[in-house]
Amino acid sequence: MTERQVTLVPAEEADFPEFKRELQAAFSLPLMELLGEVPKGAIPSDEDLDGMMSAENAQVLHILHDGRKVGGAVVTINEETQENSLDLLYMAVGNHSRGLGQAAWLAIEAMFPNTRSWETHTPYFEKRNIHFYVNVCGFQIVEYFHARHPGSHEPRPEGMPENGEMFRFIKKMTP
Repeated sequence: MTERQVTLVPAEEADFPEFKRELQAAFSLPLMELLGEVPKGAIPSDEDLDGMMSAENAQVLHILHDGRKVGGAVVTINEETQENSLDLLYMAVGNHSRGLGQAAWLAIEAMFPNTRSWETHTPYFEKRNIHFYVNVCGFQIVEYFHARHPGSHEPRPEGMPENGEMFRFIKKMTP
């Protein structure tokens, strides 16, 4: 693929069931590759996703390439502080390693140009995500959640790789 431009389109509530299924499939893939199964509670449930997608200031976005849905994102925008969060970002199964994630992230940054900083999280075992956020998108790891520093990610699902340890990332935007 030579053209990596994507567009972002707000998702309608009627789109949420399909959005959740695609996200859950995308989040399951690395666990299946690593463990051969998805531990119970490892993937956000419909109820958890409903909460994230309907949270105050949350925006649910489809990621489109050539008019076709290739992924999605949920961002929370704090209009007052402009310290925003990338709550969920996924590329649908079959759309990885094509530059679409980077293009989607650049489109998200362009959509919210007043952002002072972005925050996101990813599991410790997700090396591809860590590479993406640090080396491709310019985030910095600022916190490491583990048994002695659990943060807000407790309780962890049983059977998760690396005991469900997580990283927190921040990207400071230039004014």
